[in-house]
Amino acid sequence: MTAGGREVSQHQLDEVANELLTVAGKSGVWMLHGEMGAGKTTLVKAIGRSLGVTETMSSPTFALVNEYRRGDGGKLIHFDLYRLKNEHEIADIGATEYFDSGELCLVEWPEKLGTLSPLHSFHVRIQVTAPHLRKIEYEFQS
Repeated sequence: MTAGGREVSQHQLDEVANELLTVAGKSGVWMLHGEMGAGKTTLVKAIGRSLGVTETMSSPTFALVNEYRRGDGGKLIHFDLYRLKNEHEIADIGATEYFDSGELCLVEWPEKLGTLSPLHSFHVRIQVTAPHLRKIEYEFQS
């Protein structure tokens, strides 16, 4: 199992995004853990920049899922499950189909997935350590 982490400022997020992509690759399901305001969406935007996304990226809190075209022609699919109440609602947005698509899926609030959680995924944990610092840890889980 590959695991790692470090404390970073917001100015280092592009560097962190590149590091995470090197470790986990440009496909698969990434579970983004962290409290409200920890910086999950900010990290997603940095990952998008690293992948050549040129569109304006925003939180899918109300849309639930946003798709972005990457510079290499693939897709970055960003989920925000915060407002969903149960696995049935998550299934209704097609989450498992996206997870099986081979594209890069970034999931905020993954604890809401329950039994829909894929067997193999890359977990990124973001913890606020100071007003402008975050501890970012990652690991693969099977």
